[in-house]
Amino acid sequence: MFYVSATQLPFEQLPPTFEGELYFDNSPQHQAIRKLYATDASVYQELPVAVALPRTILDIQKLIHFATEHNVTLIPRAAGTSLAGQVVGNGIVTDISKYFDKILEINVEEHWVRVQPGVIRDDLNFVLRPYGLMFGPETSTANRAMIGGMIGNNSCGLHSISWGTTRDHLLEVKALLSDGNEVEFGPLSPSGGIDSSPTGRQGAIYNKIFEILSNPDNQSRIRENFPKKTVTRRNTGYALDALLHSAPFGTVRRAGTGAFNLSKLIAGSEGTLCFITEAKLNLLPLPPAELGLLCIHCTSLHESLLANAVAMKYQPLASELVDKYIMDFTKEHNEYRHNRFFIEGDPAAMLMVEFGAKTRAEVEEMALALVTDLKTHSLGYAYPLLFGDESKKAWDVRKAGLGLIRNLPGDTQPVNLIEDCAVAVEDLPDYIADLEKVLEKHKVHASYYAHAGAGELHVEPMVNLKTSEGKTTFRAILADTAVLLKKYNGSLSGEHGDGRLRGEFIPFMMGEEVYALFREVKNIFDPKGIFNRGKIVDTPPMNEFLRYQPDQVTPKIETVFDFSRQESILRLAEKCSGSGDCRKTQVTGGTMCPSYMATRRERDTTRARANMLRHFYTESTTAPTNTEETKEILDLCLSCKGCKSECPSSVDISKMKAEFLQSYYDKNGVPFRSRLIANFSQQMRLAAIAPWVYNLVFGNESLRRIANKIVGFHPDRTMPMLHKTTLKEWAKGKGQRAKGNVAPPQAQFPIFHSRVYLFCDEFTNYNDVEIGQKAILLLEKLGYEVIIPEHTESGRTYLSKGLVKEAKKIAIQNVEMLKDIISDETPLIGIEPSAILTFRDEYLDLVPADMQIEAQKLAQNALQFDEFIAREIDAKRVSSSQFTADSKKIKLHGHCHQKALASLAPTKKMLSLPQNYNVQLIPSGCCGMAGSFGYEREHYELSMQVGELVLFPTVRQQPEEVIIAAPGTSCRHQIKDGTGRKAKHPIEILWEALIV
Repeated sequence: MFYVSATQLPFEQLPPTFEGELYFDNSPQHQAIRKLYATDASVYQELPVAVALPRTILDIQKLIHFATEHNVTLIPRAAGTSLAGQVVGNGIVTDISKYFDKILEINVEEHWVRVQPGVIRDDLNFVLRPYGLMFGPETSTANRAMIGGMIGNNSCGLHSISWGTTRDHLLEVKALLSDGNEVEFGPLSPSGGIDSSPTGRQGAIYNKIFEILSNPDNQSRIRENFPKKTVTRRNTGYALDALLHSAPFGTVRRAGTGAFNLSKLIAGSEGTLCFITEAKLNLLPLPPAELGLLCIHCTSLHESLLANAVAMKYQPLASELVDKYIMDFTKEHNEYRHNRFFIEGDPAAMLMVEFGAKTRAEVEEMALALVTDLKTHSLGYAYPLLFGDESKKAWDVRKAGLGLIRNLPGDTQPVNLIEDCAVAVEDLPDYIADLEKVLEKHKVHASYYAHAGAGELHVEPMVNLKTSEGKTTFRAILADTAVLLKKYNGSLSGEHGDGRLRGEFIPFMMGEEVYALFREVKNIFDPKGIFNRGKIVDTPPMNEFLRYQPDQVTPKIETVFDFSRQESILRLAEKCSGSGDCRKTQVTGGTMCPSYMATRRERDTTRARANMLRHFYTESTTAPTNTEETKEILDLCLSCKGCKSECPSSVDISKMKAEFLQSYYDKNGVPFRSRLIANFSQQMRLAAIAPWVYNLVFGNESLRRIANKIVGFHPDRTMPMLHKTTLKEWAKGKGQRAKGNVAPPQAQFPIFHSRVYLFCDEFTNYNDVEIGQKAILLLEKLGYEVIIPEHTESGRTYLSKGLVKEAKKIAIQNVEMLKDIISDETPLIGIEPSAILTFRDEYLDLVPADMQIEAQKLAQNALQFDEFIAREIDAKRVSSSQFTADSKKIKLHGHCHQKALASLAPTKKMLSLPQNYNVQLIPSGCCGMAGSFGYEREHYELSMQVGELVLFPTVRQQPEEVIIAAPGTSCRHQIKDGTGRKAKHPIEILWEALIV
């Protein structure tokens, strides 16, 4: 390959006329961006000479002309979830995901849509749903996979056996050729004659491709060397076989022969032939009204593959496999462990077979027929049939496979290598049996999951790529698997593509003569190698330019947080597989990642932050030189903790960001504003001496704007007011006292049937006093003795600003003060989610080893207010009869930490106590305030942008009589500033509904 460096290229010639974004120099910002684009979801890493985010087609044309003039390649990139290194290389990575994301036209009558390549598959289907239509191919990454990338890889997905591949539904593409000219590839005239093709460069391409396919010898080579026809997933090299099946080359217009269409060749070409700017896609009707998921539990992998062969006779919509290895990882995962409800016993593998019909009865009949057949063959031992949300949760376990298996401890990790090899379904049991012998020969284990119904299992061997031995084994496994695939006449790539992973083996798989045809195709379209050079043809050795250098030394990193459960902070960063779950949008929903949802920039993804931290901790074992780059990439992390639960690998950026900031402060000092925010409690304690003074300043717009500017807050941001007293003082005034932290005998309080301890967090104590008062009064009315024990603040403000050492002291103090009184019978109840949940989250990683048992016990019994009430409802100690029968509609927005570390279900259950209260969840992620983040001058605009994604519009749409509920103090304040509506804490709503 030909390599260039950024310093060799005169990029300064582009910016004056280039409307998009361009990163190419050695400044900290540009260097950071280039490092983020040095990887995708594969094992490869290579620094690009530049990163471009074009805004217009003219921008792309300018890049093409620049690349031609300076002999550098353009690497088209969408979501960057490629598993074979397709978007990694020494060129100009050209990211279309931000600006080329428009749905251009929907034709309902003819069932097609025109889109730009940056449109996300699931977002597209969200728009199409009201028309009763959808784009069929469905990858496990469908909530972030973009149409351009799906075309590049010819993506298939878990329903490919019924909904087809991207190639099947690609009608036309508009693209730019290597000379910058715009072209359109679509079906030629029904006659299929080449005389119907365009003239000029486009016509020359048609003529030359037609010439290749008209040669009888070439036809024979293609038919003999491509995978056999029953292998439905085939993406090795260029799809000349697909063109050979079309007119005029198909045999006497047999069924399936269509018009000659070069877009079929573009599908699967990995951006090596042209630069796609638009696609016309065929649409399918929506799936049947009733979908049922039959989960066949098997005692061995082989048994599940035999069951798959039986299942395929019944024409299911999908047949997917998950092995024990992946299922076991769901046991400890914050989110996926709740999705294990359908698993019976300890299956070695599970086959998930989906049926669809107009009625549930029809689905049940289909499933029963299959189960009866399976039992006849003694296949499977349990067969739960799931519908609705239950089936969705089960599918989520399957879809999370790629990320979940990255939770293996140590440097030996599952690698994308032979995960995309496909054979005919009838050959799958024997192929996998042979493959197991190959892996046994190399002394490696593997995980097995995914598309059994399509003959393609994702097999991921466990290899340590940080060693020279591992690097050698990496290549040897693929070489042996290629031999095995030749035996079964299968495909080296089914849908993930060749990239730089499998390209080296295409000559072996397809034969040198067919490989020569591939070279010719590349030369016809792109004679100067402008587009994605080094992919499919002329690929470098597959075990070069890996993320890890052989035998690299992993530095020992001292941290304040305990990262031993993740092995180290570096290991936690390395867990990021690059699968891009953090690139989903507000249309899909979820919390992760709010800043990306607002900006749509790669630099603001969880993946980018993990990548940057990995660079930071590995580039230098003594004094990292990329500190400012790393700090900049971490800056827009809102510490929402969505990544801790929604990332399949649980890559907790919030925790790593706080740790990084602590080390940064140790070297550079703590900024004034950070110290000010962290010391919130001390400031409020002083202000509470004369709260009227504080309220006078911050209740007056002019004075507030001046004060905000002085401390670095945005002048438009309002501030929470101080109450005339603190909650602790009020509680003492009404006779509530804790004598030390030793609870008096229960007999002294005969009017209460049980006792609880209230954690008086710093926000409730000073600003949300009325909520705290109502919490105490509500609990007392319901028959609970409420004691505010001796404790210090939660430490949340210190954690939010990265002052982890101070937070550690607070954690130790609180555990010491509360460990002897908090139990299952006498829980610690919190009002503010972000405060009480520190006991269940950060405290466990802050206290020393000799306090772990006490901290764990405290964490288990530290409950949010709604969790406690929900528990008491289940125990029938609280009932609807104690509350009003009036009708109310409530829209509930949950706190980020609540969504990530707990659940909104208890809040909904609590608010539904009044029998006629209708509680609906707002499908919002983060509100955008995120503690102090939304106050800070430089973050204010983004904060409001996040709010505008879902929360603000939803609140504005509600009539005045609808109650807006939000447990988080920051969330309520953000709703007030963003919409003018007052949101209530669920405690306030329940207090107002109490009739006892």
